[in-house]
Order: sequence, then C-alpha cells, then structure tokens
Amino acid sequence: MRYLLDTHLLVWIAGDPDRLSTEAVRLIEAEDNQLFFSAASLWEIAIKNSLARADFLIDARVLRQGLLDRDYREIPVTSDHAVAIDGLPAIHKDPFDRILIAQAMVEGVVLLTADATIARYPGPVRQV
Repeated sequence: MRYLLDTHLLVWIAGDPDRLSTEAVRLIEAEDNQLFFSAASLWEIAIKNSLARADFLIDARVLRQGLLDRDYREIPVTSDHAVAIDGLPAIHKDPFDRILIAQAMVEGVVLLTADATIARYPGPVRQV
C-alpha cells in the first residue's frame, strides 16, 4: 500500500514515537508499504516551530532528511492539489489538513492520521 503520513504522525515518528498507535507502527514498519510525506507538512512544522509551539519543536530540515534517508517519498504541493480542495466538504478549516486530504485523493495514496476530524472526510483517509 501507499501511505501519506499526516503532520502529527511525522512529528511523533521523529520526537515522540510512543504516541504512535500499534496499528500506525505496524503500517509504517511494514516493508511492503510505500511511505510518503508532504511538503505541506514540513511547511506546517517550520511555521509552528518558528512560533515556538511546544508540540512542534522539531527542525523541519532535519526531519526531511531523516525521512528521505528512510526511503520516504516526498509529495510536493501542486496546483492539482490546490484546486482539488474545492471538492472537499467543510468539515473543518485547517488548510494544512485539507491540502493533505487533496493530495491523497489526487496522488492515489491513503492518508494516515490519528485525528478523528480528518478521518471524517470521504476518500482515502485512514485513522490509526
């Protein structure tokens, strides 16, 4: 399977792996799964880190390199992703979450999330 990890899962992998559910760990560690991260997640981490948010005290550059070193594939934000947002229901307004959902739809990957609100969106979203 092809999985896009949401921002919190990426932060937890890097700094607080005990927060990951057993299912998340199983999917992340399965050798036959292809793992992806979004440039939007790194953007979100960089912004929130610069604001000194306690839950985002991680260097986005170091995280990016670590993910690439572990064979994660990066998904850039494209105009295809941006325009796909207009088809999403108005479940919530977080722009970073909404672009991740749109990316999953456009790229044909499943978005893994621990967030119950994100999991309410239709389409390729799986709560772990």
